[in-house]
Amino acid sequence: MFNVIYGVLAFTTFASHATSQQLNSTGSDVTVKWLEKPPKYNNGVTFGLPWARGQHLANATTFTASSGNNDPVQLQTWVTAYWPDGSIKWTGHAVAGSESIYEEYHVVANGLGNATSSSREKRAATLGGIRVRDSSSGIEVDTGKIVASFPKSGAALVSSIMSHSGKIVGENGRLVLRSQSGAEDDDKNGSQSGIKYWTFSSKIYNVTVSTNSSVRALVTVQGIHQEDGDSVATHKDWLPFTVRFYLYANSEALRIVHTIVYDGDAKTDFISGLGIKFDVPLSKEELFNRHVRIAGVDGGILHEAVQGITGLRRDPGKDVRTAQYNGTQLPDKSTWPTNVSGKLQWVPSWNDYRLTQLSPDGFNIKKRTKAGQSWLKIPGGTRAGGLAYLGGATVGGLAVGLRDFWKKYPTSLDISDAATNQGSITLWLYSPSAEPLDVRPYHDGLGEDTYAKQLDALEITYEDYEDGYNTPYGVARTNELYIYAFDSTPSADKLSVLTNQTSEPPVLIATPEYIHSTRALGSYWSLPNITSDSVATIESHLDFVVKFYENQIEQRRWYGFWDHGDIQHGYDEDRHTWKYDVGGYAWDNSELSPDLFFWTFFLRTGRADVYRLAEAQARHGGEVDSYHLGNFTGLGTRHGVQHWSDSAKQVRISTPVYRKAFYYLTGGDERTGDLIHTVLEAEKAFYLVDARRKVRDPGVVYHPDPKALYLNFGTDWAGVAAAFLLEWERRGPRWEEARDKLIETTKSFPKLKNGFVTGEALYDSTNGAWAPPPTDPENQGNVSVSHLSAVFGVLETIDELTEHYAEIPKAFTDAWLDYCYYYGASKAEQKARYGRDFGSLSLRQGHSRLTAYAAKKRNNATLAGRAWNEFLNDNSPDELSPTDPWTTVRISGSQVLVPVDEAAWITTNAAALFGLAAIENIALLGAPRS
Repeated sequence: MFNVIYGVLAFTTFASHATSQQLNSTGSDVTVKWLEKPPKYNNGVTFGLPWARGQHLANATTFTASSGNNDPVQLQTWVTAYWPDGSIKWTGHAVAGSESIYEEYHVVANGLGNATSSSREKRAATLGGIRVRDSSSGIEVDTGKIVASFPKSGAALVSSIMSHSGKIVGENGRLVLRSQSGAEDDDKNGSQSGIKYWTFSSKIYNVTVSTNSSVRALVTVQGIHQEDGDSVATHKDWLPFTVRFYLYANSEALRIVHTIVYDGDAKTDFISGLGIKFDVPLSKEELFNRHVRIAGVDGGILHEAVQGITGLRRDPGKDVRTAQYNGTQLPDKSTWPTNVSGKLQWVPSWNDYRLTQLSPDGFNIKKRTKAGQSWLKIPGGTRAGGLAYLGGATVGGLAVGLRDFWKKYPTSLDISDAATNQGSITLWLYSPSAEPLDVRPYHDGLGEDTYAKQLDALEITYEDYEDGYNTPYGVARTNELYIYAFDSTPSADKLSVLTNQTSEPPVLIATPEYIHSTRALGSYWSLPNITSDSVATIESHLDFVVKFYENQIEQRRWYGFWDHGDIQHGYDEDRHTWKYDVGGYAWDNSELSPDLFFWTFFLRTGRADVYRLAEAQARHGGEVDSYHLGNFTGLGTRHGVQHWSDSAKQVRISTPVYRKAFYYLTGGDERTGDLIHTVLEAEKAFYLVDARRKVRDPGVVYHPDPKALYLNFGTDWAGVAAAFLLEWERRGPRWEEARDKLIETTKSFPKLKNGFVTGEALYDSTNGAWAPPPTDPENQGNVSVSHLSAVFGVLETIDELTEHYAEIPKAFTDAWLDYCYYYGASKAEQKARYGRDFGSLSLRQGHSRLTAYAAKKRNNATLAGRAWNEFLNDNSPDELSPTDPWTTVRISGSQVLVPVDEAAWITTNAAALFGLAAIENIALLGAPRS
């Protein structure tokens, strides 16, 4: 919950940094609309808004909201970022749940003394809000629709959920974990005698609630899983978790963001089941008034009663049958025909239900009367909605749903003990019906026991292997769940709508025009503007690339517990498949910034499909491809067959530049805030991991020293700089350190004779200062230029830093613009300027945006022409050309396992750099000259 704390502290800290006379504090009105069409139910939503520099004072501005027809709307506001002058850069806002659904909302920033704002605030206050009680034993949150209680110790994360009428509809919400010491298919004898099995439940060690909870309350529960049972534990506590509960005023829903970090031994700690379980009290409900609902395909709902009255040999009557199907209370049993009411003891009661989604293409459902009896199959389907309800017509109940249920297979939903006094629902994030989650290395090392062998292997499979580095220890996974509480069994139509909203939660967003006008996310992008046929062609190609990857995700089934949110890297034209099994060519892990491309494309278009694509990448890359524990904390892993299998651990993968837009547009998503803050730890990881240990000149010994870290400006410093900038903007716990280090870098880096062309130099992590590299201690001018230095968000980070810090030294900007100019310059120009040329460099199309940036900043029309030439006429493997087919070819029949649409001329490197260069070149230069 960093962002909430940051906002409160920032309001206090920055009260003296500016006055209303210095900055504009007049009102302004911003419209936000739904990303897709308006939802049918509004259970509360959080969103973010940017503000232009100097527009509003943090300590002299209030915010109100109204609907498009000027109805007052409950609004909670916090500041998520500041400009250096103390004015507001980004805010987060929460809108309460509401029976009224509005097409749009107007958020008004009001200066002091604005009479309109006070009247709106009074009108909104009459609507009611959240009530929070925080005691030594627990936290209670009353939304007006439900009351949820969160104990501060024990196993239960949620002790009870009470409906507005006082019914307890859910109890004992706890985490469940199953694990085992090996995989059954490794036991050649089939005895499985050597495998040990454990069950665990949650153990809480910290519970907090947000200090600002007028409309939205955030309860954060941290803990670890401990072995069940009273006897001496045979397995250590493991798999730490952070579970965040979001509750909104006037809402019956709890949004849950569930994060685990893997801290086990890959060879002996196999997760065989991971989930969350709630009990549902049913003792006061007749069996025939108890209902089970399970979401199927495309809004479909399975209608079941624990004791079915429909379809019997003897008819209880239409009113009875209809009531049971609809989930309403049945007429009194005394009104039924006696040949039915007198024989209910012979009608089975269905105690347990289980839906299992073991692939993205199919689910099965079954039910049984009780343990020890056989399961009865229920016809299944393709992709389940991932929501189930258990409850009664008079006692109410719970619906539990998992976002991306089938996309993160294997998953399952269990309803248990429905025929007893207390039933339960378990939502399995990893299904116990699947094979255990195997995170062991996919090969045994192949004899690569020296750097020489590893580099030789890199030449053939592109995998940078090293024993001990191919570890999942410290990677994480976050899932989003929803709990809905009901006084009585809800209609199937309502559950169908909630299933869809669980899958794609409603999002409020400002227009691209407004976001761009604030310059709060840099100035390197612009809105689409078709000014010529050449621009129209480029825009059509951008659209093609986006749709191509959307279709590839679906056709190639890039789904799964670890995999959802990633795309793949290189293509095997012979097998008509992506290189899923070839070393460094498989999972992309954000290589060359596809995440940044998709987010930038969304910012300029506002397209919902692109937002969903980029959102999934933001969730995946910061969790699975990055480390949160251990020596690699703050670093990520280069592309590979497994997300963590490559030995290149660098901040170029974990850089928060890929998650910045998502963080701010969501109002400061707290889990993403954690990820951003973790990247600050990369400075410590640099002591432990020399990223270029295998390729450094033997004469240059890497001595990790906080005052002399030998780093590359693009693949190392740029990622940390992005984290520093966010920390500075957010006013996090280390914001002054982050600010001072960035400023010191801008002062000291230009002192290197060759500036950014130096490539690697010594970085002082205690203060951010740079010094000449050990290869050039006298600062005579080292020349070391890599094609990778500027393709992981360094241009975008420096541009945003320049926008943020107006006082950035001109020498720093000039050094950066020199690098932008000379990377693509002729060898003769390079030699004339630096004493020698840069050698053979690649990724010319991607680097054309650097040329364009220099052309724009230096108002150089000739250079603009060179930039477009680099973009349009690269003609190398890692580029997309105007002469490419820009279409797909259908491959089917015996050539492939399933029919696919192929574009063998596309690699993800090329697509990402094409996309960024196209967007930025148009923004900086306008249309190419004919």
